[in-house]
Formats: sequence, C-alpha cells, structure tokens
Amino acid sequence: VIDGHMPEGIDTVLHMGACSSTTQMDMSFLVQNNFEYTKWLASWCAASDVRFIYASSAATYGAGEQGFQDEESKIHTLRPLNPYGYSKQMVDLWARRTGLSDKIVGLKYFNVFGPNEYHKADMRSYVLKGFEQIQATGKVKLFKSGDPEYADGEYVRDFIYVKDAVDMTLFFMDHPEINGLFNVGTGHARTWNDYVKAIFAAMGQTPNIEFVDMPDSIRDQYQYYTQASVNKIREKGYTADITCLEEAIKDYVQNYLVTGSYLGA
Repeated sequence: VIDGHMPEGIDTVLHMGACSSTTQMDMSFLVQNNFEYTKWLASWCAASDVRFIYASSAATYGAGEQGFQDEESKIHTLRPLNPYGYSKQMVDLWARRTGLSDKIVGLKYFNVFGPNEYHKADMRSYVLKGFEQIQATGKVKLFKSGDPEYADGEYVRDFIYVKDAVDMTLFFMDHPEINGLFNVGTGHARTWNDYVKAIFAAMGQTPNIEFVDMPDSIRDQYQYYTQASVNKIREKGYTADITCLEEAIKDYVQNYLVTGSYLGA
C-alpha cells in the first residue's frame, strides 16, 4: 500500500493487524504501526471503492467513565488508559473527522479468546495461559485487586469467544450497506473468578487460585470493568446467539487446548 502496489480484484479488506500490546510504551512505534498504516489502508480502500473493515478496541473506552456505547458522536469524550488504546482512538477520531466513518467499519473488540492464538506470546488469552499454569502447577495466578471497590478476582470484563467475534465480523462483510463503529462483545460482564473457574471446570479440576500483587507498570492502566453495549449491532440485524462464557471455555479447552488443535486445520 505504502509503495502504491496492491493486487487487483480486491473487494474487501479486513484489517486486523496491529501491535496489540497494552504494555507497549513506545508511542512513536504505535502511531506508525496502528495509526498511520491503518490510515494508508483506509484511504486506499476509499479511493479504490473497496470495503474496509478494521479492528478498533475496547481499550479506547479507558476506565469506562463515559460508558461503553459505540456511538461515533462520543469518541472524543473517551480517555484510553494506555498508549495502545490511544493509537486505536486516533484511528476512530481520524475516520470521523474525515467523514470516512460513514463509509468504513470499525470494530471495537472486547476480550477475545479462543483457538489459534498459540503464537501470540504474552498477548495470548488467559484461558491458554491459565490452562498451561494448571497443567504445570495445579493452580492459576490472578492479580490482587488494586481498587477497593472490587474484591480479588471480582473485577469484570466482557469476554467473547473468537468464534462469535469472527461471526460478528463477517456480518459486516455480508452487509456492505452497514458502516460505522460497532462493539464486538457479549453484552455481559463476567468476573475473572468466573473466567478462571470455567477453565478448571473444563479440565475437570477443583479451582485453586493464587492472588499475586499487580505490577506497578500496569496498576494505573488496568480496566476493572468492561461491558459492551451490543444494541447497535442488534439493531442492524445481527440476531445470532452469543456463546456463554462457560460453554465457550469448555469448547476451547476440550476441543483445542487438550489436543493442541487449530480451528480450521
């Protein structure tokens, strides 16, 4: 794209690539990789009449002071907690400012987990990390709460299975008349304790959780609560059921992690 060379015959670009590390502090690197490259792709697609669907992030919502509604008019009020979130916020703001948000799709993915993440190193979901911890030690480590409003393990996230996230993404490929910014989540916040207990259950083991101190490097950037509003995508006609947490983790653990299998292989 940067060199002006793209293959012919493209009708849709799904841009899911980015540096997704929430602990990456090099803002110049993030701007170049997450913002500038997305701008180049979006601009090329707009000029070439190619549909463009890109990954935004729930990290743009920050601590959630403004809620989790996927409304373009509220983008400027959001305050991400880390540089990664800001790099994604920059794309959303740019798309709205230039008018492209009416011609492209931005998807704010919440906490996605599921098959085919073996390569992601430290950015793997905690289902995979927890599975490995249980196999090695019989227990799982979770961070102690740094917020007095939440007991240890009772901070909550909107965890969505990758199969559902993919299905919601493909919905926008199938409906080119729909554009804008949309949440990709379940609409139901669950605690980390629920999340980890579901891993133990899928492995047929009794929960054994050890709470450890949260590193200073992430203490001020930690999201204690996320819950997607999915009203907007539902109003646009997405009617599929979204897999509940326990069933999703059971499927992931028993049908993929236990056997080391890949989805689609």
